[in-house]
Amino acid sequence: METLDGQVAVITGAGRGIGAGIARVLRAEGARIVVADVDLDAAEAVAAALSADGEHAVAIETDVTSKPAVDRMAAETVARWGRIDILAANAGIYPHIPLADLDQARFDRLIAINLRGAVFAVQACIPAMSERGYGRIVLTSSITGSIVGQPGYAHYGASKAAMLGFMRSAALEVAGAGITVNAVLPGNIATPGFGDLGPEHEAAMLAAIPLGVFGEPEDVGWSVRFLASPEARYITGQTLVIDGGQVLPESA
Repeated sequence: METLDGQVAVITGAGRGIGAGIARVLRAEGARIVVADVDLDAAEAVAAALSADGEHAVAIETDVTSKPAVDRMAAETVARWGRIDILAANAGIYPHIPLADLDQARFDRLIAINLRGAVFAVQACIPAMSERGYGRIVLTSSITGSIVGQPGYAHYGASKAAMLGFMRSAALEVAGAGITVNAVLPGNIATPGFGDLGPEHEAAMLAAIPLGVFGEPEDVGWSVRFLASPEARYITGQTLVIDGGQVLPESA
């Protein structure tokens, strides 16, 4: 597989968790990285770890719920490196909220980050990709909502399933410009926020994984790396599950 030397990858929500894992993998494969996150301190820490001199990674404060902010992020990327080859639209939240307690404000915030933020990021990066006739867009969806459900995550599942509907139509719109649009569907990945769910929930989730271990952010990163590669040129509008076999059993 070709290296990503010379390519520029924008990763939203890269200040921690899965986004940081994607950034580490793509940087290790040679890409220059834009660590885009609403938490600038976290983004700068990730960027510094990837490139101490700032030559190969840069942090850009980005609120994905704001189209002007996302547009500025893309413009700053092009101004710095002249191109955008890869977009990993990864920013997302997953608060546990039972359906009876789901109010409009919290529902709207989640949709704004998870779904609208992905749409804004794709819109912002397409012009630079189209200009060069090449681009790889990978959305971070989830098995939750797209394949399975989980109590307390109806709002989250709705956002992640909606991303796939967006992906398929967007893939058709940009195919003629040499741009592919795909999605990864992680299962239970060991991120900082995952531990907040408590030991009982963690044990139940682990028991549901045939491979017997939680995924790591880099496991998602390597899947993004494949879909973002030149070799994946004939794959678009598709999904890749990274879940240790969680969705395989017919019954518990």
